[in-house]
Amino acid sequence: MRYSGITLAMNALSGNRRWPPIVAPVSPRPSYDIVIIGGGGHGLATAHYLVANHGICNVAVLEAGWIGGGNTARNTTIVRSDYLLPASFALKNFALKLWADLAQDLNFNLMYSPRGYVDLAHSDGELEHFTLRANAMRLGGADATVLTPGALAERVPGLNLGASGRYPIAGALLQEAGGVVRHDAVAWGFARKVAAAGVHVIQNCPVTGFDIQGGRLTGVRTPLGDIACGQAMVSVAGQSARVAGLAGLELPLLPINVQACVTEPVKPALDCVVNYNAGLCYVSQTAKGEFVLGGATDGYVSQARRGSFARLEDVLARAVQIFPYLSRLRLMRHWSGTADIPMDGNAIMGLAPIEGLLINAGWGYAGFKATPAVGWAMAEHLATGHLPDLVAPFALDRFATGALIDDAGIGPYPWLH
Repeated sequence: MRYSGITLAMNALSGNRRWPPIVAPVSPRPSYDIVIIGGGGHGLATAHYLVANHGICNVAVLEAGWIGGGNTARNTTIVRSDYLLPASFALKNFALKLWADLAQDLNFNLMYSPRGYVDLAHSDGELEHFTLRANAMRLGGADATVLTPGALAERVPGLNLGASGRYPIAGALLQEAGGVVRHDAVAWGFARKVAAAGVHVIQNCPVTGFDIQGGRLTGVRTPLGDIACGQAMVSVAGQSARVAGLAGLELPLLPINVQACVTEPVKPALDCVVNYNAGLCYVSQTAKGEFVLGGATDGYVSQARRGSFARLEDVLARAVQIFPYLSRLRLMRHWSGTADIPMDGNAIMGLAPIEGLLINAGWGYAGFKATPAVGWAMAEHLATGHLPDLVAPFALDRFATGALIDDAGIGPYPWLH
């Protein structure tokens, strides 16, 4: 949809009341070929690739709240693929390639900015591990550079490289293709695209139960009525264990709060994302000039989505350690989301023990960056019944077989190690 300058002015002067909704309200039909439970990035991306790659439009996306109100808009927008283990790297690197052209595919400005992702090393041993990871990334076709302190000083001016730091910096791993994407724009762009293709995106419609006959899914229950379907996928981030429990499934997940905050906007000072590994803190600057600060999980099971001031204080202290100039800025707001995390810190994707039901859960810190790749792979799984190689290692049965994916690049989960 294109707008003239006059249209933009009219909408602005009316307090934006004239803007058409991105997704028009629709009532659910009695049945669909596929029902996607969860209207976040992963669910909407799956619907998009069902249409774009497989021509399947008889799909409903059921969102308990509103589009862009869940974890998709509660993360810190980072995309990267600097992982060591093949399963983690392959999925995230495929996603990074899809991010590059996704705004054009959706005809929606996602504000994708491949500004570079810098992972700080705080010992010679950690720098050696980063060298190993960089070599693995290069073998997989991704860019990766190991920076000495001198090169790091040139790449990230203002970084505290002095020996007075709590954890002196020995170097860094740089992935220039890493960066940020506007998180809520991702949800809006996917939603608008699939709705225009005929997919029903139904907001304020939580799933309250499943109809299962003879071990096979036949439909889902909602406050708006029962919906029959041939297949369904659960993709509800921090609510995964609860929703799967409605189908009698017990998933090995813990819901943990993850929080972040932003400062007041200032002039550009940081043109990349910096991750402070030893301090469990990461920093970036938005296009508006705000500094986005995030860190470790709250460390205890909760679905409150309120965050904790103790963890916020930790994040701020560590951010100031690496960028002392941040101490002069005021905080504007902070928020929290709920991350479902399994014992190895990696996702669960694929068939559930109920025929016709797929699970996409347990993403923790890594969910947003994998969005388009998850959508692509899960759409193929739903459309063809074939389990893509990108998804196969993340199957639920790995917890029974012991084939865990314990990747040190998954994110700051100190309580897992």
